[in-house]
Amino acid sequence: MLVAICQLGYNRGAFFRSENFETAIMKALLIVITTMALLLIAGGTYAAGDPAAGKTKAEACLGCHGVPNYANVYPQYRVPKLAGQRPEYIVAALVDYQAGQREHGTMQANATTLSDQDMQDIAAFMSTAGEDKQ
Repeated sequence: MLVAICQLGYNRGAFFRSENFETAIMKALLIVITTMALLLIAGGTYAAGDPAAGKTKAEACLGCHGVPNYANVYPQYRVPKLAGQRPEYIVAALVDYQAGQREHGTMQANATTLSDQDMQDIAAFMSTAGEDKQ
């Protein structure tokens, strides 16, 4: 990744143009480290939802995502199991469905009606679902 950033910047962008290659690498490394630090900080301050509220809100989700080895008929694909999935991933997926960045008619329709708090609550419930069975 670092090499790709350096190569892109060194060949195309003004960001590295007037600098030697070592300075360009140091700048790219600083960008990567800063980005990683911000992601770690953001992950630690993630606003947690309420699993109890999410259990009620996730009833429609469990119709597909709570059934072991369930597959859609059309288009044919395996429906992912969400129990134990990271809440950040679930929220990001729902936001993408809501924005039309992920294409699936049923998921887009379901996500359209959800508030940010609904998404966080559902994600909190799904991420902890099944923990008592282990």
